[in-house]
Amino acid sequence: MRTARRVFQSPGPIYEPEGDARDYSGFRAGDLVHNSFSYHLTPAGSMMETGAHAIGCAVFPGGVGNTELQLQAMAELRPQAYAGTPSFLRIALEKADDLGLRLPSLTKASVGGEAFPPALRDALRARGIEAYQSYGTADVGLVAYETPAREGLVLDEGVLVEIVRPGTGEPVPDGEVGEVVVTALNPDYPLIRFGTGDLSAVMGGTCPTGRTNRRIKGWMGRADQTAKVRGMFVHPSQVAEIVRRHPELGRARLVIEGEMANDRMTLKAEVAAGAEGLAQSVAATIRDVTKLRGDVALVAPGSLPNDGKVIEDARKYD
Repeated sequence: MRTARRVFQSPGPIYEPEGDARDYSGFRAGDLVHNSFSYHLTPAGSMMETGAHAIGCAVFPGGVGNTELQLQAMAELRPQAYAGTPSFLRIALEKADDLGLRLPSLTKASVGGEAFPPALRDALRARGIEAYQSYGTADVGLVAYETPAREGLVLDEGVLVEIVRPGTGEPVPDGEVGEVVVTALNPDYPLIRFGTGDLSAVMGGTCPTGRTNRRIKGWMGRADQTAKVRGMFVHPSQVAEIVRRHPELGRARLVIEGEMANDRMTLKAEVAAGAEGLAQSVAATIRDVTKLRGDVALVAPGSLPNDGKVIEDARKYD
């Protein structure tokens, strides 16, 4: 791992390798950064600005909304870099096209706060903007960041990250999708096993860039899958409790189908060998734990999707 000094912790990964102040998004001392992260009721705007200042960038505090005014500022001030959500950058560029504005100075971006699909990354690159994503929270700051290898997100050295099964505190094997849980041993604001509510998975191996810390796949959805069935809330922790009472079961997924006011639940559970009467026993446990009736479908190991979902709401709402 190459020597680096972490100069701040924020939603954007800014590092200072010896002799070359830079970050993985390409920001350099002297750059002007147009910061469209919010400065109100969230620390994202302030955190990104502080980090940009730490490597010698000037910052225009654009904040959120007022797209046309922000575009006017970009056209006149000619920033080299953008910080904010990827969706707002796309919206701003499309609006600039409508208004006939050109933004040739904008060539790099540090994005976060939401998913950053490859299609959007490629669309920005086609416009001459190289964008890298980072993942962080208001409570923790930076959790992980993308590198030029574009192979997942490398975990920040200042935090400990676990991936656990939603509704439990139990770690899942590498590669399996679960909730991101972060421990930050900050003496001013310590957090022990802070549940982010986000889904991700640990990747194997190390980053080709030389960073040796572990990697995650990035943001893969929300872990909070609570659903209401026939007037009763069903929680991921209840699914975990059902599985706990039946050690024969592996991965499980509660599927809710039908139409509103005509709901039906089916617990799909992986099992290596179905013991006689197991489905009936699990159905009784469903009723005991959730106070609702539910069917049981026992399936072969590996049959259920590896997407972190333990409750799937497949009802039709139209």
